[in-house]
Amino acid sequence: MASFGYCPALIGLTLLHSTPAPCYLPLMKFALADPSTENIIHSYSERGVVVNAHIYDSSLIILPDKIIAPWGPSSLETVKMSDFAVLNELKPDLVILGTGERQQFPSPALYQNLIAAGIGVEVMATPAACRTYNILLTEGRQVAAALLLG
Repeated sequence: MASFGYCPALIGLTLLHSTPAPCYLPLMKFALADPSTENIIHSYSERGVVVNAHIYDSSLIILPDKIIAPWGPSSLETVKMSDFAVLNELKPDLVILGTGERQQFPSPALYQNLIAAGIGVEVMATPAACRTYNILLTEGRQVAAALLLG
């Protein structure tokens, strides 16, 4: 269960975290405030992502109209086939898997059911995954960003 906290350095943002964490500022800002109802990634740091004025510091799945947090795995080494099964149920056109500060590839056997269902899978470092998700979102694509944060 996530706990809520206040971070004075991030006025107007709600801190959602699974474990106590010190306040931090995002390292990479991606988007300006947008009145859209879609889930936009506003910034990323190695400690978490800011989506629609909420900070998430554990792995999550972001879709245009839904956020699943926390999402099971905390690192590529802990990803299981059942973690990808959740993505299959969501039926996006494309899954962007953010694997942390550097790009790492999971075993194709883990996501073979996504490919069989016609769902594309792209693997990239988390900062690139965040940027790519936002670009595809603005194009109206049904995209899911599965971000490993641990």
